[in-house]
This record gives sequence, structure tokens and C-alpha cells, in this order.
Amino acid sequence: MSLHTDGLTQFLDVLPSIVRERLERSEGLESLIEVVLDYGRPAEARYRDRVERYPDVLVSELDIEHVAKKIGEFGTDNRAGIERTLHRISAIRNRHTKIVGLTCRVGRALEGTIDIIDDIVRSGQSILLLGRPGVGKTTKLREVARVLADEANRRVVIVDTSNEIAGDGDVPHPGIGSARRMQVRVAAEQHNVMIEAVENHMPEVIVIDEIGNELEAAAARTIAERGVQLVGTAHGQTLENLMLNPTLADLIGGIQAVTLSDAEAQRRGTQKTVLERKAPPTFDVVIELLDYDRLAVHHNVMKTVDTILRGAPPRPEIRVRTSTGGVEVVQDEQTTEASDAAFNARFPSLARNPQARSEQVPNGQPNRNSPTLPKPPRDDKEVKDETNRLIRIFPYGIARTRLERAIREKRAPAFVTNDIGQADAVMAIRSTYQGRPKKLRDLAGRPVSTVVVKSNTFSQIAAALDDIVRQATEGPEVESTAMQEVHDGIEQVLQSGKAYELSPASPQVRKVQHQVAEARRLASESVGEEPNRRIRLLPTRI
Repeated sequence: MSLHTDGLTQFLDVLPSIVRERLERSEGLESLIEVVLDYGRPAEARYRDRVERYPDVLVSELDIEHVAKKIGEFGTDNRAGIERTLHRISAIRNRHTKIVGLTCRVGRALEGTIDIIDDIVRSGQSILLLGRPGVGKTTKLREVARVLADEANRRVVIVDTSNEIAGDGDVPHPGIGSARRMQVRVAAEQHNVMIEAVENHMPEVIVIDEIGNELEAAAARTIAERGVQLVGTAHGQTLENLMLNPTLADLIGGIQAVTLSDAEAQRRGTQKTVLERKAPPTFDVVIELLDYDRLAVHHNVMKTVDTILRGAPPRPEIRVRTSTGGVEVVQDEQTTEASDAAFNARFPSLARNPQARSEQVPNGQPNRNSPTLPKPPRDDKEVKDETNRLIRIFPYGIARTRLERAIREKRAPAFVTNDIGQADAVMAIRSTYQGRPKKLRDLAGRPVSTVVVKSNTFSQIAAALDDIVRQATEGPEVESTAMQEVHDGIEQVLQSGKAYELSPASPQVRKVQHQVAEARRLASESVGEEPNRRIRLLPTRI
């Protein structure tokens, strides 16, 4: 990875002298991201791996005026630059439009930053980059423009609203190669310049930073529909963020509520009103920048959005740049279509489709997830295979939206089901669950693993989700052994008439063991202290 001259000297020149001296004495200046100057407060330098504050350097009005005089004029978006560099200075103003704060961001042109997605960039597909601020979206966008213009020999036009991609001034920074740059006079006119670029300059590729409103999203769709490759960034860190953003949802096809006929709702096994994708996505591929050298790739946005709307979390391809500079795929993308044989085993919306109940899952075994099918004794292979499917969670008094958010953010292999008969686990709030375990068992028609939370806060719901996933992925063999032991113990008690103690087990396993004993009309009690707490089966009949 090579570095163009990044104009760091010019950047330091515009700063107050005392701040510049502190920066020049600090270590790792090459990893400096930005300098923050707020009136009456200590100056602050933010690096990639740390933040340095200078308590003895209070920013004065003269310091802010010094910087403002040395840079170009601020636009309507309160951004300015240093000519022939990629640095960006953003202003904070008071109610009287006076500048009271400056964010001075270092801009760098790095070659080799897109080697991790080089195959996608050259494929001709439209690409949307997402990620938190400072993770390198604009740097990658700039390198995409250079690679497509100089190495792929395509006609590339950059719509540069804040001159952040190609730098301030009329001569673009060499970091964009031979790509052309169109400046935007007023930020609110960005969508018009996007359309003008297509109509007047015959580009094969349009590069646009920060698609942020409905007009720009509509312009992006117009560009894509004309057969032009579009490479851009948008506000949001994940594809799910865009789905929840009504302004930008059109970039991934848009979401609409659809009312199904009675027959169609019955066929799907869903409610009559469902969410569906409204149109084909503007972007073919969405790339989430998780950090500087790690990203998630959704190769087929259409499939991914449909998968999420059917209740399953996405599983994108994960790529990382190794310490040796190579690229490694550490997780393959997995998507499931409604036509796939395993779809009903994964998604609750079709789990009750009578026609699908006789279908086969990929390993050739009958679909045993349907409650209407008898469940034969599980062998070791089945226990192992079961850990690879999605976990169906029934919320009992739990805020469903918070549980769904926890599943999305943790990328847990789970989804929320409205049918307790289909559930693999129940998440219940203590106030609702206390004294009602029998009601849950009656509703489910069987004992079901239950995790209880004290309150409906997101942190507790997320922690309970971790417990459910851990039990499902790490404990099936342990649970199977514990269940076999309780059945053997019950037979021993019935034959001998004496109490029988089981092996120590987790609270969740002990709860199910109590339920099994109760079903056989035997009394049971918990004895001992954690982690050796265990069940004692009593000969007393109940």
C-alpha cells in the first residue's frame, strides 16, 4: 500500500503554532485523523488508535481566526479545504454565524486500500459503501475512482460536493488519477449535478460521496437505471440501518406494507399484512466497512433484503486484510430463497405451510421442525446438525422490537416467532413469567427452554439472547445427557422408592429436569450451591 504526498505540511501550516509544535513532537503523526479546535476549550488531536488533549492549550478567538484566514472559503455546508490537498476543515457556528469551533480532518490518498474488494469494483456492479465516520469510506471511494479510470480505462466522473474526494481548488488532486471531477456549488444541488453528469459527459462510472436525502437517492436510481455503474457512500453503518431509514430505503429497493388475500396469507402461514421489497435495489452490492481492514459484503442486495424481511438475520461474506497484506475470506455469504427446500426450516413465515411440511432439508432428512411431524429419537449427528439452524425465540412479555434489534446488532443465528409451538426457546420477563411456567408449557405443548430477564431493557435482552444462543450452540450434547439422566433417575426412584440425586447442571437444564419429573408425577428439589447445584428426585408422588 503506497501513499501519495498527503500535504501534511500544508495541514500543519494552517494550525495555530502551539498546536503544530505539539503535533510535531508527538509519535505516530502519520496516523493523525483530525484536530479539534473549540473556542475556550483545550485543543484535541485524534489519532487512529488514541486521543490526545492539551489541557494547557485553550483555543482562543485568534486561533480560530488564524485557521479561517489560511484556508478557502466555507461553503453552505460549512466545509472548506486547503488547495491542492485532500484536507477538510468543517466549521461550527453560533447563533450569530460566528465560527466557534473547527474540525480539521486530514485527507490522504492511499493506493492499495481497495485490493480487498478489487474484484467487486472491476465487476461493473453498482456498489454502496457503509460504515461509521473515520473508517475510510472516502479514502476507498477515491481509490476506486483512480483504479477504474487508470487501470480499467473507464470514463469516470466524480460528483464532489465538499471537494473531499478530489481536494480543494480547480485542479483535482492526483489521487483520483485521470477521473474527472464535477464540483457542486451548493450542497442542496448535489442531485442535480448527479443527473447533469450523466446527461452531459457520458460517464461509464459515477462516484458520489454521502448520499443523504430522498432527492439524491432518486437521482442515484435514475443513474443506475441508465446502465451507469454507481459507486457511492451513504449515512448508516449496516444494510439494516438503510432498511429502517425511510429517506434512503430506496437505495436497497424500498420497503412497503402489502395486504395479502386470505388464501395467500394462509398459504404463506403469515399475517395478512406483511413487509416486502418495493422495487429492485439501486445498488447491486452493499459493503459494510467494519474497520479499516475488515469488511462485510452483501453480494446480492435483493436476496439479502428479502431474507431480512422474512425474519432472518443476514449472513454476509466477511473479508479481512491479513498481517502479510493478503486478503482472506473468513466467512462465506449465506442466503436462503423461498424456493429453497430448507426455507421453511429457517423462516417462521412459511413454517406452517402444510404443503412444505413434507419437503426435504438439504441433508436429505425430513423437515422435523414442524410440530405436526413425530420426532424420532435424536442421534448424535442430528444434535450436531441442529446447532447450525436458526433459533426460534418466543418473546413472553418482552419488547419484540428490542429483541429484534439485539438479534440484528449481534448477528445472532435467531429470529422472533409468534408461535410458541414452533419455538426453540422462550425469553420471558420475570414479572410476567412468575407463577406461570405451567401456562407456557401448556401453550407450547411441551417443556421449552426459558430464559428470564428482570426488566425490559435492551442490555438485559441482549444478555439473555447470548444465553439462548450459547445454550443452542454449545450445550445440546450436555442437555441431551442431562435429559437421559433424569429419565434414568426417575425409573430408579420408582423401582427403589428412594431419593436419587442427579449430576450438577445449569439453571436452565435443572428447570427442564424439574418439568420432566413433574410430568412423571414425582416431586423434586434443588440442592447444593452453584456450580454444584443439582436436582434431587423424591419418591413422593404429586
